[in-house]
This record gives sequence, structure tokens and C-alpha cells, in this order.
Amino acid sequence: MPARTLPSGTPADTDARPASSPVADAYARLTAVFPGLSITEPAREEAAPRGGGWVCAARLAEGGAALDAFLAWDETQVIQDYGQRARPDVVASFGLHRYAWPACLLITVPWFLQRRVPRFPVEHVTYERTLGRMAVRVTTFACLPDDPAAGLPGARVVPHEEALRAEVRAAVAEHLGPVLAGFGPRMRRRGRALWGMATDEIVEGLWYIAHLLGEERRAMRELELPLPGATQPYAGSAGFRELTGPNGESLPTRDRASCCLFYTLRPEDTCATCPRTCDADRVTKLTAAAAS
Repeated sequence: MPARTLPSGTPADTDARPASSPVADAYARLTAVFPGLSITEPAREEAAPRGGGWVCAARLAEGGAALDAFLAWDETQVIQDYGQRARPDVVASFGLHRYAWPACLLITVPWFLQRRVPRFPVEHVTYERTLGRMAVRVTTFACLPDDPAAGLPGARVVPHEEALRAEVRAAVAEHLGPVLAGFGPRMRRRGRALWGMATDEIVEGLWYIAHLLGEERRAMRELELPLPGATQPYAGSAGFRELTGPNGESLPTRDRASCCLFYTLRPEDTCATCPRTCDADRVTKLTAAAAS
């Protein structure tokens, strides 16, 4: 099971249910196993939520006042959680993680559960992170030829599984690319380092949700296919490997392509997938997590 989940936040309103769409069932299953995130789809004539903590991804991508307000919440959260201030680039890294982790699930969960890949320009996603809510507009999606949804408006049929995996990469890049550009200057990271973070968010988000669904091993196998390494603009591969526990048990882990910088606050308490964590420490952490 992955070491990182969504950091501090209040569980989502589980009464919220997405409107009917080709990916609504996937989002309902996601919320059922992870109530910390609910996804709604406003009606076509209905405006996206505004105020009350909601922020459109397009505003985050602009890198202006909306991003300032977004990161101010993260700065306050760090002080509350750890009793100290974090460097501005660390705050920005935490803020990006808190957005990108659920944003990637908008794409990877329907792919994993339904073999449907929605597209989300940044204008089509709005986020309220204190309650773990997202509002999205699904206008187009890719699917396979034998999908019953292939004849629906907005469907784009691709010929085979590999083409669908390419759609996953393209959909995440289309959405996260502008967001990374907005966060990048605050994080003092560019290019490969930012896309390494994107790679990690794709993998660790779905890995965690699949664990809750009881399908962790399938997710590990399938995530290696769209992210084998050297698939631009992403940096690194899914990076899964196996360690052996003290009783001979198999302990799945992975090698992250980036560092979340948590060590700057708690150097003695790194993630089990952190590049700074040696295998002996990983075994200790993973064994303790399994026992709990």
C-alpha cells in the first residue's frame, strides 16, 4: 500500500453523487471506498461552483492571486500539523500534491474500472479541498470499440488497449501541464522534475485506490504499461518492485521519480517510497504498516 494519501482535510460529503455520465459509475465507486473525495458533474446549463473555498484549475494554472490563496492554506496547514514553517518551495510542493493526487484520479479511475478516459481542460475542473470535493464537466472521452458507450455523444473510439493507455498519458498531460506551469516557479522546479511529480501522482493515487478496491496487484501490473519509462513528457516509470519481509512475505514498493520534500520537516520520517529511504527502512515501515 502506498505511503502517501491526501494530506490533512475533512472527509467529503458522501451524499454528493455525480450526475449520470459515461464515467459516473467509476466516480461513485471511488467515493464509496474513499469518502475523502467526492466528484459531482454539474448539468450543462449549471455554472461550476464558486466561492466558499472552490477554485477552478484554470486559476491555479495562471499562477496569480488564486494560487496565492491556495498555497496560504497549505502554509497554515503545515504550521498546524508540524509546529513550524516550511520553505515556500516546500509549501508549493505540498499544494501541488494536494491538487494533482485527486486530479489524476479523475482520469485513471475510469480507465482502470471502465476502460474510459475522459478529457479535462483546466477550465472543466473545480476543486474544494477542505471537504475533498471536485466538480467536473465530462464532454469527451476515449473508449474501446466494444464499449457500450462507444455510440454516445463525446465518445472517441480508439482501436486497442495500447491506444487507450496513450489516451491516459495525453489526458493527464493536457490537464496537469498548465497546472505544473502555474506551480513550477513557486516550487523552484522545472521540466523533468515537475513531470516526475506528475508520474508519481498518477501511480500512487491509483495504487492507493486500487488497494481499497481489493485490486492492488492488478493496478500494479496495469500502471507499468502506460508508464514503462521514457514516455514523454513523463519522467520515470511506475517503478514497482518487491521486497521481502522478516517472515518471507512479499512487500510491494516502488521507487518514486521525485521527492515530496517531507524530509525538510521530518527528516527522520521519510515515505516508504522516498528515494532517500533505504530498503532496510522500507521493510521496517511496510511491515509496521501491514501489522497495523
